[in-house]
Amino acid sequence: MKRWAVLVVVVYFLILVALTLPMILAAFYPAAKVHDSIEVFSEWMYWAGLGVMIVGQVVMLLVPVNLALQRPTTRRSVLWPVLASGLMVGVLGAGAGASVLEFIRRDKALDLVGCGAPLLAVIVPVWAVWSIVFYRTGRGAAAMDVISRQCRYLLRGSVLELLVAVPTHIVARARNYCCAGFLTFLGIAFGVSVMLFSFGPSVFFLFVQRWKRLQPQPGREAN
Repeated sequence: MKRWAVLVVVVYFLILVALTLPMILAAFYPAAKVHDSIEVFSEWMYWAGLGVMIVGQVVMLLVPVNLALQRPTTRRSVLWPVLASGLMVGVLGAGAGASVLEFIRRDKALDLVGCGAPLLAVIVPVWAVWSIVFYRTGRGAAAMDVISRQCRYLLRGSVLELLVAVPTHIVARARNYCCAGFLTFLGIAFGVSVMLFSFGPSVFFLFVQRWKRLQPQPGREAN
């Protein structure tokens, strides 16, 4: 079961890396060039952000793995996925906020965001609030129901965030100023990443179901 979870995480990582270059080229066409866009892979912030998403996916799979192994789950074990889900909502909030900010402030938005501290100023409080919401709404519910509910919220939230980020990016790219569409592109990247993130537990259980069908059943063999 742990190997299936590792496989889900690796697939998620590979999908994010594989989508990076096509998304950049599509979002900044025709100005984006392949050799220039590849430079993003040399940026430590790119890999740091990717690392956060991967760690979050690992944490999100802790409870499903325990359930698949028929291990008991406690409120403490559910706390970590709750924190991971809250963080992803914070990422969506930062993406939507950055998109709206560039839509309103145009090129001045980049000066306001600067090194990224304003994004953290959005992520942290939203993370805290939604972690509390997920924890309180999950009281008394089965562990898998808590995870499933969080994944549904993340999927819906990512769709709503993309409904903000994509139109604002189209508008920003039509404007003539330096780095037009950078913040709105971040919003798109955040939305797509969280959308794929929300499928992790579901994909894991698909693997588990397939594995169980392929494995012989001792009870049936005895009969």
